[in-house]
Amino acid sequence: MNRPFDIDPTARRLESLVEAKRERFIEAADRVWESAETRFEEHRSQQTLCELLEAEGFQLERGVGGIDTAFIASFGQGKPVIALLGEYDALAGLSQAGAESAPRALTPNGNGHGCGHNLLGVAALAGAVAARDWLLEQGLIGAGRSGTLRFYGCPGEEGGSGKTFMVREGLFDDVDLALTWHPNTMTCVFSQPTLANIQAYFRFKGRSAHAAASPHLGRSALDAVELMNVGANYLREHIVPEARLHYSLTQTGGASPNVVQADAEVLYLVRAPEMEETQEIFERLEQIAQGAALMTGTQVEMRFDKACSNYLPNRTLESRLYAQLQRFGAPDFDDRDREFAARIHATLGADQLAANLAEIRRLVGQEGRAYLKRLEGRALAEEVLPYAVDTGLMFGSTDVGDVSWKVPTAQCFVTCLALGTPLHTWQVVSQGRSSLGHKGMLQAAKVLAATAVEAFTDEELRRRARAELDEALEERPYRCPIPAGISPSPLS
Repeated sequence: MNRPFDIDPTARRLESLVEAKRERFIEAADRVWESAETRFEEHRSQQTLCELLEAEGFQLERGVGGIDTAFIASFGQGKPVIALLGEYDALAGLSQAGAESAPRALTPNGNGHGCGHNLLGVAALAGAVAARDWLLEQGLIGAGRSGTLRFYGCPGEEGGSGKTFMVREGLFDDVDLALTWHPNTMTCVFSQPTLANIQAYFRFKGRSAHAAASPHLGRSALDAVELMNVGANYLREHIVPEARLHYSLTQTGGASPNVVQADAEVLYLVRAPEMEETQEIFERLEQIAQGAALMTGTQVEMRFDKACSNYLPNRTLESRLYAQLQRFGAPDFDDRDREFAARIHATLGADQLAANLAEIRRLVGQEGRAYLKRLEGRALAEEVLPYAVDTGLMFGSTDVGDVSWKVPTAQCFVTCLALGTPLHTWQVVSQGRSSLGHKGMLQAAKVLAATAVEAFTDEELRRRARAELDEALEERPYRCPIPAGISPSPLS
């Protein structure tokens, strides 16, 4: 195995516990990959994970937090409560054959696991099972002992902020520590804050008319959408540089150009480093929408969709997670894995590789120069990145952010993808059902299991991690960014 040094007896036993059930875990990940369901519609995927957990003796609560596809699987009772977080939703329009190095959709315009959540969910589940098995062997859980291991089935991360809804409903209120991970092109601690975001639909209603005979009688909702987009583009210069504005036309009013479009809709996603900044930009965007409606004689209705907070790293817990990453090392890839990674690597542009290396450079800091040098000419990152506390931003968002404001939380990346692979692409879908993805998933399970065991048995670690979070909350108290009354919804 590719390890920097020999692992200790506990880690060796946890490794064997994961490996003993590896085929079961791989089969589950592939079934979720095949299901490829988008936000809050992950019924088959949920069933796959729930069946496995029930067979392992976990007690299940389904439909938690008012979300049909969310669930909590628990073993034990009382404190401490250690949570492992799993995701299993896919992305629309990314259908792709598995373990292939050329784009080939299995279903035209179908869904695909372009962020590797089939691996993410099953690795966290496997980590919970292995940690439970070890704690049972040591007589530390069950049989009247105090302590609970939980697996949180978290749907709708992609554009749905499922965990934010779950936090709002109090599902994490009694949790002591939370752990998770994400497939990526490298193995390291996820140490950077992320962007907060708000997502909402803007639907314009006008009046239809014959576009040639009586255009003056029409009021174009599509014109209003276009004017809103123009206004938003002018707004970009006057917001903080780290902020992002994204939009998608979800309804254009029909396919007939000779009809003045009476209905049109645009979906906006606003991001910024802090939720307060995000809300300020969103309010300005609402004013732009009102202005577009005034200019076109239309009406506009805003429908709030979802939001999530920026991720708040916990350095105390991160340091323990990093120690476990060092113990287990990166996945143990073989020549067939390297050959497949090289074929995927060949499909990527130089700019994609440069962007990935820049991300790695930010994560490793100055001490990682030697590591970056060793990556030259390689298609796979096969070592653990040095851990550097980084206050720079990761320019994405995750609903793990809201968990991190309620519970001390740490997460890591584990290599499942060829260097340069951008997330949300067909290349991720392909590698998610390959030996590369499976090996990374199982390695992540071992790291999470070992960290969960340490968190379960080390009261001082839990105390210090909580104290770090409490200190951060003194300056910035948490407020859930999703208002009461907003419910999770599938893609429109």
